[in-house]
Amino acid sequence: MIQPPEKLQALIDRAQNLTPVRVAVACAAQLVVLETVRDATLLGLVAPRLVGDPDAILGLCSDLDWQVDPDWIIPATTDSEAASLAVTMVRWGEVEVLMKGNLHTDALMRAILDRETDLRLAHHRCSHIFLLDVPNHDRLIGITDAAINITPDLVAKGEICQNAIDLFHKLGVHAPRVAVLSAVETVTDAIPSTLDAAALTLMARRGQITGAQVDGPLAFDNAVSVGAAREKGILSEVAGVADILLVPDLVSGNILAKALEYLGGAVAAGVALGLSAPVVLTSRADPAVARLASLAVAALMLDHSKKQNTEVPNAEASLAAAPQPEHACCAPQSTLALAEVAE
Repeated sequence: MIQPPEKLQALIDRAQNLTPVRVAVACAAQLVVLETVRDATLLGLVAPRLVGDPDAILGLCSDLDWQVDPDWIIPATTDSEAASLAVTMVRWGEVEVLMKGNLHTDALMRAILDRETDLRLAHHRCSHIFLLDVPNHDRLIGITDAAINITPDLVAKGEICQNAIDLFHKLGVHAPRVAVLSAVETVTDAIPSTLDAAALTLMARRGQITGAQVDGPLAFDNAVSVGAAREKGILSEVAGVADILLVPDLVSGNILAKALEYLGGAVAAGVALGLSAPVVLTSRADPAVARLASLAVAALMLDHSKKQNTEVPNAEASLAAAPQPEHACCAPQSTLALAEVAE
């Protein structure tokens, strides 16, 4: 087992103190996926259900010297069948967490939104967050949304921001700092993302976004470096010490997260937010250590929900596939309400 970096290891340590979560792994027949699940099982993080080709799963488990209980394996012949079975198990309470295995994200998301197996929440937007452990940085960095919402508008960004804040609360960061990123620190109509950033900052001050300090626009350097912020004369409680980076769009966020991962040596956990159950959503290229940390995050999310007596709500719409334009990521009820306000 590869040792996770320190800040993600702290989340894994906390999750080990919890009851193992029941997790369904859609399309489990991939070596790195099964290595992750094996390690998580041995650490007491999960009680797995492995959905996919039984022969392929058993063969790979043998390669890992892992003796699995045959009852853990749920046969499925195609990616779509595996996704549907895994989501159905979550929907009906047989498992508590959904994990993406060796399949495309959009195949899993189609099952998540299917009317028969729907995990979507009424009045909630689905979004994604990467939690990155960056070498030589003193805190975990959240980057959102770099995987689901393609070009979010102001309202969508507010909801994405609130999802990320709520996650940080669940992880024990009670007053996270959110930097709304752009290319510059000044507000200018030549760069529309600076206008959204300024509006989001004001929305937080007026209570439309709660539970965090929000400031922007901030360039990336000023969001994460106290020295850079000082040199530019930026006076802000967020500049240099941001916990969450709210990016202008999916493309910029995806590039930022992967640059930190592949060039900066970061390890990135990934989860989808705003659904009726935690969903571990990582890239198929991600290493086992990133997936293990993602499972720990999902376990901590679930534990917080249980302590809050959060009922698993009726799933009523938020996502059609991933990535998605912002209108596809929120419930029809929310969309109608916004339309009524606009009129």
